[in-house]
Amino acid sequence: MAHPRKYDDSDPAILKLREICLALPEVFEKEAWGECTFRVTGGSMFAMTDNNHHGSGHQAVWVKAPAMVQEILVNSDPKRFFVPPYMGKQGWVGVRIDYKVKWDQTAAILKDGYLLSAPKKVRVAKPATPRRKKAGL
Repeated sequence: MAHPRKYDDSDPAILKLREICLALPEVFEKEAWGECTFRVTGGSMFAMTDNNHHGSGHQAVWVKAPAMVQEILVNSDPKRFFVPPYMGKQGWVGVRIDYKVKWDQTAAILKDGYLLSAPKKVRVAKPATPRRKKAGL
């Protein structure tokens, strides 16, 4: 059974998250578990939205993170950052996008997650020009 969609395509936070993620080279979005996921061609998923996922009570993005980053961020501001279910054991960090959002910082966290997921040939290539979204998406 497919998961029901958990997000609204017109939500400003989702739109900003897409803008940041889809500007990275070779990134594409795929809906999974009723959420937006962001993946790298030839690599893996590096971010997933959390729109009250399993009753979390917040809107956030879970991001693949380098060693120790999860602990540092969660200890620095436990209202903005958290250990997400499932992926938290692998070091992913939850970043709230509905509470005191600092988009520059969130973009840097997303880029770090992207770099952990992208194959070497993509990481060393010149940055791609941001792709324009097709009308109606």
